[in-house]
Amino acid sequence: MAVILGCEFPEDRYYHPRFNIWIRHQGERVQIGLTAYACALAGQFIDFVPRVPGQHVYRGRTCASLESLVWVGPVRSPVAGEVVAVNEEAVAHPALINEDPYENGWLIELRPFDWGLDQQDLLQGEAAMQAWRARMEADGFGGTR
Repeated sequence: MAVILGCEFPEDRYYHPRFNIWIRHQGERVQIGLTAYACALAGQFIDFVPRVPGQHVYRGRTCASLESLVWVGPVRSPVAGEVVAVNEEAVAHPALINEDPYENGWLIELRPFDWGLDQQDLLQGEAAMQAWRARMEADGFGGTR
Protein backbone atom coordinates (compact mmCIF):
# COMPACT_ATOMS: atom_id res chain seq x y z
CA MET A 1 0.00 0.00 0.00
CA ALA A 2 1.45 3.34 -1.03
CA VAL A 3 0.87 6.34 1.25
CA ILE A 4 1.05 9.81 -0.26
CA LEU A 5 0.55 12.83 2.01
CA GLY A 6 -1.29 10.61 4.47
CA CYS A 7 -3.65 9.07 1.88
CA GLU A 8 -3.47 5.38 1.10
CA PHE A 9 -3.42 4.01 -2.46
CA PRO A 10 -3.43 0.22 -2.91
CA GLU A 11 -0.95 -0.67 -5.61
CA ASP A 12 -3.15 -3.43 -7.08
CA ARG A 13 -5.70 -0.99 -8.53
CA TYR A 14 -6.07 1.07 -11.65
CA TYR A 15 -6.61 4.79 -11.09
CA HIS A 16 -8.12 7.77 -12.84
CA PRO A 17 -6.69 10.81 -11.00
CA ARG A 18 -8.90 13.40 -12.72
CA PHE A 19 -12.06 11.61 -11.51
CA ASN A 20 -10.51 10.61 -8.13
CA ILE A 21 -11.50 6.99 -8.81
CA TRP A 22 -9.95 3.56 -8.33
CA ILE A 23 -10.87 0.51 -10.40
CA ARG A 24 -10.34 -3.14 -9.53
CA HIS A 25 -10.55 -5.49 -12.53
CA GLN A 26 -12.14 -8.81 -11.57
CA GLY A 27 -12.68 -11.14 -14.51
CA GLU A 28 -15.60 -9.82 -16.56
CA ARG A 29 -16.37 -7.07 -14.03
CA VAL A 30 -14.76 -3.96 -12.65
CA GLN A 31 -15.38 -2.57 -9.20
CA ILE A 32 -15.26 1.22 -8.85
CA GLY A 33 -14.72 3.35 -5.78
CA LEU A 34 -13.44 6.68 -4.50
CA THR A 35 -9.86 7.16 -3.42
CA ALA A 36 -8.86 8.05 0.12
CA TYR A 37 -7.80 11.41 -1.32
CA ALA A 38 -11.34 12.06 -2.61
CA CYS A 39 -12.69 11.13 0.82
CA ALA A 40 -10.24 13.48 2.55
CA LEU A 41 -11.29 16.35 0.28
CA ALA A 42 -15.04 15.76 0.58
CA GLY A 43 -15.30 14.93 4.26
CA GLN A 44 -17.89 12.63 5.80
CA PHE A 45 -20.42 11.34 3.27
CA ILE A 46 -24.08 11.51 4.23
CA ASP A 47 -25.78 10.37 1.01
CA PHE A 48 -24.88 7.96 -1.81
CA VAL A 49 -27.16 7.41 -4.81
CA PRO A 50 -25.75 5.01 -7.43
CA ARG A 51 -27.08 4.15 -10.86
CA VAL A 52 -29.14 0.96 -10.66
CA PRO A 53 -28.26 -2.48 -12.02
CA GLY A 54 -29.12 -2.82 -15.68
CA GLN A 55 -28.40 0.82 -16.47
CA HIS A 56 -25.57 1.73 -18.81
CA VAL A 57 -22.78 4.06 -17.74
CA TYR A 58 -20.51 5.80 -20.24
CA ARG A 59 -16.94 7.03 -19.88
CA GLY A 60 -16.83 10.43 -18.23
CA ARG A 61 -20.50 10.28 -17.28
CA THR A 62 -22.15 10.00 -13.88
CA CYS A 63 -22.33 6.58 -12.25
CA ALA A 64 -23.46 7.87 -8.84
CA SER A 65 -23.96 11.01 -6.81
CA LEU A 66 -22.51 11.70 -3.40
CA GLU A 67 -23.19 14.27 -0.72
CA SER A 68 -21.01 15.18 2.22
CA LEU A 69 -21.33 17.98 4.74
CA VAL A 70 -19.23 20.23 2.45
CA TRP A 71 -19.69 18.83 -1.07
CA VAL A 72 -22.41 17.50 -3.37
CA GLY A 73 -21.61 16.15 -6.79
CA PRO A 74 -21.39 13.42 -9.36
CA VAL A 75 -19.06 10.45 -9.39
CA ARG A 76 -17.78 10.06 -12.93
CA SER A 77 -16.90 6.67 -14.35
CA PRO A 78 -13.75 6.20 -16.41
CA VAL A 79 -15.19 2.91 -17.68
CA ALA A 80 -18.22 2.35 -19.93
CA GLY A 81 -20.43 -0.60 -19.11
CA GLU A 82 -23.57 -2.02 -17.61
CA VAL A 83 -24.13 -1.64 -13.87
CA VAL A 84 -24.28 -5.16 -12.45
CA ALA A 85 -24.08 -4.40 -8.71
CA VAL A 86 -24.24 -1.50 -6.28
CA ASN A 87 -22.93 -1.42 -2.74
CA GLU A 88 -26.21 -1.47 -0.82
CA GLU A 89 -24.33 -1.31 2.47
CA ALA A 90 -22.78 2.01 1.38
CA VAL A 91 -26.21 3.26 0.23
CA ALA A 92 -27.56 2.56 3.73
CA HIS A 93 -24.43 3.85 5.51
CA PRO A 94 -22.54 6.34 3.28
CA ALA A 95 -19.89 6.92 5.97
CA LEU A 96 -18.60 3.44 5.06
CA ILE A 97 -17.14 5.02 1.91
CA ASN A 98 -14.92 7.20 4.12
CA GLU A 99 -14.12 4.49 6.63
CA ASP A 100 -13.03 1.81 4.13
CA PRO A 101 -12.85 3.30 0.62
CA TYR A 102 -10.91 0.44 -0.97
CA GLU A 103 -12.76 -2.59 0.34
CA ASN A 104 -16.18 -2.37 2.01
CA GLY A 105 -16.78 1.19 0.76
CA TRP A 106 -16.73 0.40 -2.98
CA LEU A 107 -19.48 2.09 -5.03
CA ILE A 108 -20.57 0.08 -8.07
CA GLU A 109 -19.61 -2.87 -10.25
CA LEU A 110 -19.79 -2.70 -14.03
CA ARG A 111 -19.55 -5.21 -16.84
CA PRO A 112 -17.34 -3.17 -19.21
CA PHE A 113 -18.31 -2.81 -22.85
CA ASP A 114 -14.62 -2.64 -23.90
CA TRP A 115 -12.19 -3.05 -21.01
CA GLY A 116 -9.18 -2.96 -23.34
CA LEU A 117 -10.15 0.49 -24.58
CA ASP A 118 -11.05 1.91 -21.16
CA GLN A 119 -7.88 0.53 -19.60
CA GLN A 120 -5.78 2.74 -21.88
CA ASP A 121 -6.88 5.86 -19.97
CA LEU A 122 -6.10 4.41 -16.55
CA LEU A 123 -2.88 4.44 -14.56
CA GLN A 124 -1.41 1.82 -12.30
CA GLY A 125 1.75 1.12 -10.34
CA GLU A 126 4.45 3.77 -10.10
CA ALA A 127 2.90 5.90 -12.86
CA ALA A 128 -0.30 6.16 -10.84
CA MET A 129 1.55 7.04 -7.64
CA GLN A 130 3.53 9.77 -9.40
CA ALA A 131 0.31 11.17 -10.88
CA TRP A 132 -1.36 11.21 -7.46
CA ARG A 133 1.57 13.00 -5.84
CA ALA A 134 1.58 15.61 -8.64
CA ARG A 135 -2.20 16.07 -8.42
CA MET A 136 -2.19 16.44 -4.64
CA GLU A 137 0.68 18.92 -4.69
CA ALA A 138 -0.95 20.92 -7.52
CA ASP A 139 -4.17 21.02 -5.48
CA GLY A 140 -2.23 22.37 -2.48
CA PHE A 141 -3.27 19.39 -0.38
CA GLY A 142 -1.45 19.56 2.95
CA GLY A 143 -2.03 15.95 3.90
CA THR A 144 -4.30 14.23 6.35
CA ARG A 145 -4.02 14.64 10.08
